[in-house]
Amino acid sequence: MLSWTRKVVASGEVTDAMGPEPTGFLSYQADGRVMALVVRRGRPVPKGPRLTDDEKVALFDSMLAYSGSYTVENGRVIHHVDASWNPAWGLSDLIRPFSISGDRLLISDASAIDPVTGEEVIYRLEFQKVEGASTP
Repeated sequence: MLSWTRKVVASGEVTDAMGPEPTGFLSYQADGRVMALVVRRGRPVPKGPRLTDDEKVALFDSMLAYSGSYTVENGRVIHHVDASWNPAWGLSDLIRPFSISGDRLLISDASAIDPVTGEEVIYRLEFQKVEGASTP
């Protein structure tokens, strides 16, 4: 992942959705499966072997992960989520307009409800193909 921004529809404010320079991977498999994992850089390190409730909340709020199947149609990739860090993401398909330029994947104009704030937002995500990865 190169970047992930969110624009609040009501105010137009643009911020980094997972902080600057998030670490993230989006993997599309030839068998029609997709897996996504994104974490904020500099996530808090737990102080001991057992996480406190506050540490659990901080870690939960600084990541995103899901898997499912996907279909591509009319310039959109549709993620059919069947497992997620947030079960609300499996309630409906995630419809993502996209474009590919060279080794870059741009997912933009993806409207959604921010799972942390509840605001209506528009996401823009940019990924770079990992060296050595093959295209299905």
